[in-house]
Amino acid sequence: MRLTTRAIVCALRTHGEHGAIVRLMTPGEGLVAAYVRGAGGRRMRPMLIGGNVVQAQLSARTDSQLPHAALELLHSRGPLLSEPIPSAAIEWATVLTAAALPEGQSYPRLYALLDGLLEAIEAAPSAAGWGAALVQYELLLLAEMGFGLDLDTCAVSGSRDDVVAVSPASGRAVSALHAEPYAEKLFPLPAFMRAGGRGTWEDIAQGLDITGHFMARDILTGRSAHLLDARARLVERLRRAGGLA
Repeated sequence: MRLTTRAIVCALRTHGEHGAIVRLMTPGEGLVAAYVRGAGGRRMRPMLIGGNVVQAQLSARTDSQLPHAALELLHSRGPLLSEPIPSAAIEWATVLTAAALPEGQSYPRLYALLDGLLEAIEAAPSAAGWGAALVQYELLLLAEMGFGLDLDTCAVSGSRDDVVAVSPASGRAVSALHAEPYAEKLFPLPAFMRAGGRGTWEDIAQGLDITGHFMARDILTGRSAHLLDARARLVERLRRAGGLA
């Protein structure tokens, strides 16, 4: 196996005295794990920060062998480590990717959206500029893992009009008429989750409530459940930044 590809650093685990196993999100091969020699050294350590973009040369004698990786830094997001909300968001998005996706399966839409999300986090002056993109990334990840939500039509009437809520049980949308008797049991559905756009702080918070519920139920279970604590801290920071806490 020999592969040269652009990749996003997602997770790192020390392996042996001088190396580490890095998990990389690639546009064509999906999530790939590889061994990096000298990962703790002065040259390599700053390269392996989550969210960094690298050029990776992967090589292995057989397809079943863990490949070795030679990395070249293309873009560093290290400067954002001193910014609490952007650094927490980058860490969450990359750790989620590493924990949720199976290795060796191509997810080009997820790669493209993760790349765009990280660029937005880096460029936007505040989280209001990328909060909706984070919701959309989590929404797409749910769909790619087979747990997609049906936000287009009302689960009761089949209508596409006046859809305002989501059922926490089925993940299907509900129109205003049919949602009214059960309003306290349903999630409000922000418009940007159907139509795109940025949304208000309240919209972003509502969107994160929806995706968080379904990820906790369907994706981050068992050994991965502890990751929800990091997400909860990020969401709390976003709520405070938007004046909602």
